[in-house]
Amino acid sequence: MRVLGLDVGVKRIGVALSDETGMVASPLTVYERKGMQADAQQIVQMASQNECVAIVFGLPLELNGKEGLRARRVLLLRDAVAALFGGELPLVDERFTTKEAERALIGADVRRDKRKQVVDKVAAALILQSYLESQS
Repeated sequence: MRVLGLDVGVKRIGVALSDETGMVASPLTVYERKGMQADAQQIVQMASQNECVAIVFGLPLELNGKEGLRARRVLLLRDAVAALFGGELPLVDERFTTKEAERALIGADVRRDKRKQVVDKVAAALILQSYLESQS
């Protein structure tokens, strides 16, 4: 049971993939956004190639827990993916995952230029791991 995890940003989407047991999330790639439909098709293609049963979306809620503009953009992309994908599309609160990912990369002594390239997919892995742990 593989699951895809997404950290959706304005310019990029960080992508993570679970192992076959659905227990461990690993960073996969960073996708440069091209537009809502193209993004949805690319996400579904990645999910299909990896035989995923679900695609987890990080939902960037405001600090007060309400949906802001960023969250609404994620929900629009989720709706576009839903039109193409028959599996589950759960949402996970991802308010601090990018900061967490940056701290982990700094702790691992990753250079600033390299951190910029990988922070989105590490954040996606944190989002996906959170979801996987909530399911067990």
